[in-house]
Amino acid sequence: MKVCQKFTAVMLVWLSAVVSMRAGAVDLPDFTGLVERTSPAVVNISTVRKVGDDSAQYYFGGPEQDQIPEFFRHFFGDPYRRRGPQEAQSTGSGFIVSKDGYILTNNHVVAGADEIFVRLMDRRELTAELIGSDEKSDLAVLKVEADDLPVLNLGKSSELKVGEWVVAIGSPFGFEYTVTAGIVSAKGRSLPNENYVPFIQTDVAINPGNSGGPLFNLEGEVVGINSQIYTRSGGFMGVSFAIPIDVALDVMNQLKDTGAVKRGWLGVLIQEVNKDLAESFNLNKPRGALVAQVMKGSPADKAGLQPGDVIVSYNGNEIGLSSELPHLVGRTSPGEKAKMKVVRRGDEMDVDVEIGQLPADDNGVASVPAGQTAPQNNALNLQVRDLTDEEKESMQVAGGVMVAQVFPGPAATAGIQPNDVISSINNKDVETVAQFHEVVETLPVGKSLPVLIIRQGNPAFIVLKLNNK
Repeated sequence: MKVCQKFTAVMLVWLSAVVSMRAGAVDLPDFTGLVERTSPAVVNISTVRKVGDDSAQYYFGGPEQDQIPEFFRHFFGDPYRRRGPQEAQSTGSGFIVSKDGYILTNNHVVAGADEIFVRLMDRRELTAELIGSDEKSDLAVLKVEADDLPVLNLGKSSELKVGEWVVAIGSPFGFEYTVTAGIVSAKGRSLPNENYVPFIQTDVAINPGNSGGPLFNLEGEVVGINSQIYTRSGGFMGVSFAIPIDVALDVMNQLKDTGAVKRGWLGVLIQEVNKDLAESFNLNKPRGALVAQVMKGSPADKAGLQPGDVIVSYNGNEIGLSSELPHLVGRTSPGEKAKMKVVRRGDEMDVDVEIGQLPADDNGVASVPAGQTAPQNNALNLQVRDLTDEEKESMQVAGGVMVAQVFPGPAATAGIQPNDVISSINNKDVETVAQFHEVVETLPVGKSLPVLIIRQGNPAFIVLKLNNK
């Protein structure tokens, strides 16, 4: 009897485990219907670039590999060149967004191409016209002459949630209509030299040839455009990035209407707020975008922003990391009014600003070699000197002191270096050597203090602390 009871108990446990496993399996998504519905509107894109009079450069990929950053690569294969009869090679992917032939893809897929060809799932191959492209967002709009084409439904990337299933369809290594799936790993990622795109990070397998292809949610709606990967090998390593469709739609509409993209411009140089800087600016925690420089005549200058201000909110959006601010400003139309919350010397205040248009070029600030120095007799253990009129004009500053020598002490510990220009200490302007000594004499002991420096033309805040007088 006891043996029978034990056997029954074991069977019940086993059956319970089987039921749980099957229940878990039911929770896994089935992508077959999604793929069948959406694949006809995904296209393969190939390009030809002509070189000289009787030769052509064909791309199964793009720039030379040694010209692509090691860690963040656009999805190009190895450059493939040959002379002879023209025969376009596969370079990337795209998708149809209108029945009359508008197609979205990446800018780097078609950049520099003399001819662009689009191949559909039904094996038709059409010549495409480049309507417009935008390097900053890595997006391009193509147009083919055809009617009643299959199109994809566009979703809202803003509604994506981390952990949500997503699917990619594209042509990795030329294998057309390859399907891969994964989850959203993170949102709002900022990548090096990519200031205007808050990327969607996924673990979807993406490889050369997936560039420009769609990223779907489980409803079969496009929520992103696959654009970059993080890699040390040139292939997929589990981290890929897609351009949010919300950003892509804004860029696409502008390219279709005017052939160019206008972005909002605030006119500040910002930096991240770490723990020490947060303490020095009387913030309860590290947050916001710290203003290191305000460009003369910019919207920020006209609105009264100052170096040392910490922008903690923009149009109702909380700024946790400084990298979030350029995304928000860039998507604001030039001429629109924006409302910001700014922390200035510990006090929160509202600032209204009329956003300008992002200039084509940024103006740099030059440095000039140092000259004579003043004696080192201050608590920071620095030798400093006044700036010349030429240096002030070159750096577009009213004043400041040039660091000539750094001796062991608080300034050296904080990372101040020779040829740095100190323009403020503890939120007090420093325009001359005399002012420098006056401010240093009044610095409190044991407190994190912000120091605004200009190093090689770039302003930045650092933190120093006096342990004793």
